[in-house]
Amino acid sequence: MNRRILLPSIVGGVLVVGAAAGGYVLLQQREAARDDRAADTAATSFARAWTARKLDDPIATYAGSSPKQVAASFRTTTGALGAVPVKVTVSDVSRDGETGTAQLHVSWQVGKGRTWAYDETVGLKKTSQTWGVVADGKTSLWHPKVPAGTALSFEHTWGKRGDILDRNGQPLLATGTVYDIGLDPSRATPQAAAEVEKLTHEAPGSLVTALAKAKAAKSSQVIDVITYRESDFAPIKARLDALPGVVHPTRDQPLAESRTFAQPLLGSYGMVGADRIQASNGRFAVGDRAGLTGIQGAYDSVLGGTPGISIRVGGATGEKLYDVPAKDGTSVTMTLDPKVQRAAEAALTGSKAVPSALVAVNVKTGELVAVANSAGQSIDSALRGQYAPGSTLKVATTYALLTHGLTPSTPVNCPPKVTVEGTTMQNYEGEKFGTVPFSTDFAKSCNTAFIGLGVSRLGNNDLHQAATALGIGAGWDKTLGVPAFDGSIPPASGATERATTAFGQGKTLVSPAALAVMSGSVARGSYIPPVLVKSPAPQGADRTPKALDAKAVSQLQQLMRLVVTSGTGTKIKDAPGGPVYGKTGTAEFGTSKPFKTRAWFTGWQGDLAFAVLVEEGKSGGDVAAPLGRAFLAGLH
Repeated sequence: MNRRILLPSIVGGVLVVGAAAGGYVLLQQREAARDDRAADTAATSFARAWTARKLDDPIATYAGSSPKQVAASFRTTTGALGAVPVKVTVSDVSRDGETGTAQLHVSWQVGKGRTWAYDETVGLKKTSQTWGVVADGKTSLWHPKVPAGTALSFEHTWGKRGDILDRNGQPLLATGTVYDIGLDPSRATPQAAAEVEKLTHEAPGSLVTALAKAKAAKSSQVIDVITYRESDFAPIKARLDALPGVVHPTRDQPLAESRTFAQPLLGSYGMVGADRIQASNGRFAVGDRAGLTGIQGAYDSVLGGTPGISIRVGGATGEKLYDVPAKDGTSVTMTLDPKVQRAAEAALTGSKAVPSALVAVNVKTGELVAVANSAGQSIDSALRGQYAPGSTLKVATTYALLTHGLTPSTPVNCPPKVTVEGTTMQNYEGEKFGTVPFSTDFAKSCNTAFIGLGVSRLGNNDLHQAATALGIGAGWDKTLGVPAFDGSIPPASGATERATTAFGQGKTLVSPAALAVMSGSVARGSYIPPVLVKSPAPQGADRTPKALDAKAVSQLQQLMRLVVTSGTGTKIKDAPGGPVYGKTGTAEFGTSKPFKTRAWFTGWQGDLAFAVLVEEGKSGGDVAAPLGRAFLAGLH
């Protein structure tokens, strides 16, 4: 009996012991699973913080160092890489008791299409019930071959830069020596800074102030002043050398034949700023130089090629961790003709201190052969300017009228002023010719005649369509390859807008390039989108000629010849090289009374169409036409 009684007790005792053991094992398993998850979370959180470049993010935990110390270690080691994107993922986590390791895969996007990838192992440790990445300051967390506290070096190297070539394949820009004039704060004096201001035409006091700030901050960084080519530097070299703390190291960069040649079209080349570095996806690094504006900026990826990248442990003699050679750039071929460009720039000196621009187009091909801005302009007004065209738009108005039944011999009244819907408009200087053939109204540029015709014979959309057919607002700005304004002649909303549009005021806007394209269309008898860059050719341009109304074009050509022989453009009629066809324009602008005026002339001679703008002048015939004559004379 006892055995039977005792047996269950003994058996029951065994069962109790077994349940306790099973509970203990289960508890251990649960704790082990929690540790596994915590170790994995620590590794994953570290990878995420690294990817986000926020190593002191609260999601990341560390054993041995504070988050701020880890973040500082990251900046010290990887700071030379800049802001290039990085992605870190966890490939494996292993744990043994309260320690473990995590295998990380690190990918740095060090350039477009270039990835520096490697595997890194970090330690894991449990402290105070929390798992974290081991950061003891003895072992680097950032690369297996980089000792703790050692910085990576990141070097960009560039191959041969491509040339910008003219239409004949000759360089418009050639590599030349330049001098970077600067002030060494440790040696320069206020007197030296003041003298440099005078020699380099910097703002009075600007360099003195900059030097004082640098000395106060005990900075040793050279204060950049200006970069000169040899021809500008040589005359002042001796005077600069006599000043303490003035430095002028040399380097090579692309240079045009003169400081002003084809500026700002060709653009500038210089140090890349922080914003562009950050947006470059690794293409640029601190200290890099590149094309900044104009063709040099727009085509820098073509001209500059692909940079070489070298990442080392420590300085230039350290072990290479990643090394890719640079790829040379390729050339950009433009349609510019240096001879025509020089003639255009020489002609614009006639506007003196008043900004001016001239664009010339090859009539047969539609290629831009000159894009000139007067010296000192920083904006490419020739391509990008937006100005009221004034009476030059009467070319488009006349094309619309001729295709709607008007003829050059149609009698049209030219009173001194007219009133449309309560708005009074008048002729330039109050002129009046009475009722005369339309050809006279065109040649003499009678505003009131055009106002009457625009109101009575044209619909709201007719002038918009005519201007577009001639190339104004035709969309070629999207395929030219550089920023440009192709003009805007919007449909009119009623009689008053038809009136103001008819003589190029109101909401009408053009650039000199747009008017040159218009004149080229009339001379050619068809519209072809202009070309500026031949190679690499911009995508999307349909250059199939779009024929204009042959009869209207023939009549319009005769009218534009009449402007030069007996109308408002007679100051260009004796230009060498053959008959000139054209149209003057005087466009009011501003708010002062009387209004200020801009002066225009557009037309062609032989196979060369062109447009001249002087941003302030009495009239197109008096101011712009003479510059047009000087331009043509410079070609013959």
